[in-house]
Amino acid sequence: MNNISVFLVVKNEALNIERVLKSVEGFDDIVVVDSGSIDDTMALASKYTNRLYHHEWQGMAQQKEYAKSLCKHDWVLNLDADEELTSELKQQIIELVSQNNDISGAQIFIQEFFMGLPGHLSAKMNSHIRLFRKSMATYGAERFHESAVVSGKIKNLTGFINHYGEKTIEIKIDKSNKYSSGKALDKFEHDKQSGLLKLLFIFPLMFIKSYFLRRNFLNGRRGFIGSMINAFYAFLKEAKLYELEL
Repeated sequence: MNNISVFLVVKNEALNIERVLKSVEGFDDIVVVDSGSIDDTMALASKYTNRLYHHEWQGMAQQKEYAKSLCKHDWVLNLDADEELTSELKQQIIELVSQNNDISGAQIFIQEFFMGLPGHLSAKMNSHIRLFRKSMATYGAERFHESAVVSGKIKNLTGFINHYGEKTIEIKIDKSNKYSSGKALDKFEHDKQSGLLKLLFIFPLMFIKSYFLRRNFLNGRRGFIGSMINAFYAFLKEAKLYELEL
C-alpha cells in the first residue's frame, strides 16, 4: 500500500483520532494537518504517523488543499477524524489503485451513525469522491461540505466509510445551524436569491425526499427524527439567505 497517501484535517479530535488512524494502518503515508488543537489530538496521532503538521485555519477547502499538497503519492484518500475506513472498502481501494487503469477517482458511500446506531443498509447513503489522483483534483471554495473536483473517470465503490459525527440529536442540530449559515452565505455571495415559494415548500419537500425517497423510514423513529432535522436544515438555508438580503 505504498502508493496511497491518506490525509486528514483535524482540530480537537482526541475522542476520534485513534479510531480513524487504526482503520488506515498499513498505508505508509498518513498526513495529519492540525489547526490548533488544545487536547491530545496530535499526541495520539503521533502513535500512528510522524507526518504531523500545523496550519492556521483558512477555511476547510483551503486546509484540505494544503494537506493534499503534502501527500507523497498521486493517489490520495481523504478522511475526517470522526470517520472510519471499513475493511471492505480498504480492500476495494487497494485493488483499484493497484490496477493500471484510467480511473481518476472513486465515489464512496458514507454510512451515518445517528442516535447511537448505523442507518439501515437499504436506506440511501450519501456519497462523495474521497479517493482520487492528486494530479487530477482540486478543492472548491465552499465553506462546508467541500468536495474535491476531479477531472476524468469516476468509479463507484460499494464499500463505505463509517461516519460518527452526528451521533446525537444535539450534535446534528448544532451542525445544521452552523452549516446552514455557511451555505446561505455561499449562496448570497454567488448572487442567489431567496423566494417565497422555496420558504413555503422546501421543508415538506425535503422531508419527503429524506424520509420516503431516501428510505429513511426504514430507520424507524430515528429515521423520522433525522428526516425532520434534514428538512429544517434545508429551510434554514433559505431563511438565512433571506435574512442576508435584508
